[in-house]
Amino acid sequence: MAKVNSIFDKKPRTLDTFLHGILYFSASITILLLVAIVGYVTYHGISSINWSFLTTVPSTLKGTFGIAGNIINTIYIIIITLIISIPCGVGAAIYLNEYAKPGKFVRLIEFTTETLSGIPSIVFGLFGYVFFGTALKLGYSILTGSLTLSLMVLPLITRNTQEALKTVPETYRIGALGIGATKWYMIRTILLPSAMPGIITGIILSIGRIVGESAALLFTAGSGFLLPQLGKYGEGLLEKVFQPGGTLTIQLYLSMEKAEYDNAFGIALILMLIVFGINLVIKFISHKSKDKR
Repeated sequence: MAKVNSIFDKKPRTLDTFLHGILYFSASITILLLVAIVGYVTYHGISSINWSFLTTVPSTLKGTFGIAGNIINTIYIIIITLIISIPCGVGAAIYLNEYAKPGKFVRLIEFTTETLSGIPSIVFGLFGYVFFGTALKLGYSILTGSLTLSLMVLPLITRNTQEALKTVPETYRIGALGIGATKWYMIRTILLPSAMPGIITGIILSIGRIVGESAALLFTAGSGFLLPQLGKYGEGLLEKVFQPGGTLTIQLYLSMEKAEYDNAFGIALILMLIVFGINLVIKFISHKSKDKR
C-alpha cells in the first residue's frame, strides 16, 4: 500500500520554528511590559487612594487633597467628545466608503484625515484656544476642550470605521440589494453590525487618547477642579460644561510639577481603572448588540 503524504506528517522547518519563537517572544514582551507598568503604578499609587482622595477636592484651608472634581471633569470631556466625534466620524466613513465615487476628492479627504492624525496635540490646543475659546467666546471651558479633542480623535474613528467597512464581504451588499433592500437599510442592518468590532476598536483607541491628553487641554479646558454646583433639578450639570475643568491628566501633571509623587501615582492608577472600566462597558454593549441580531 502506497504511503499517503500528509501535511501533518511533515516536520516543521527550522525557519518556521524560529519565526514562531520570535512571535511568541514579541507577544511575551508586550504582555510583560503591560504587567510591569500596571504593577509599578499600582504599587506606588495604591497607598494614596482612600475615600477622601476620591471624594474631595484640593483645599489649603482643610488640608485635603482629592480628585473628585478632576474625575467628574474627565468623564464630562470623554462623554461630550464621543457624542460629537462618533456620529461625525462614522458618518464620514460611511459616505467615503459607500456613497462617494473613488477619485481625487476621496483621496484628498483620506490624505487630510491621515495628516490630521499626525499633527501634534499642542497644535490642536493652540487652534482650539484661538478658534473655540477666543473667536467663539467659549473661553477656558470643558466644552472648548471637548470640541478640540473631537478634532483630534475624528481621524482615528473615521479611518478605523473605513477599514472595518472594507472588511465586510461584497456579497453582503449584493445580496441585500438584490432582495430589494434600500442602501441605507443595508448599511444600517448589515454593514454596521458586521463592522462593529472595528468601529469599537476605533472608539476604544479614541478614549485612550482623550483620557491621556494634557497639552491640548491646558490651552482649552484649563485646570479647574471644583465640583459642579447642583441645583434642585440638577441644572448645575449643564452649567459645568461652560466652566473650566482640569482632567485627571492635568492634575497629574500639576502634582508631578510640585513633586507630589504619591498623589501623581494615585491619579495614574485611577486613570488606568477608568480606561479599563470604560473599555469593559463598550465591550459589553458591543456583545449585547451582537446577541440581539
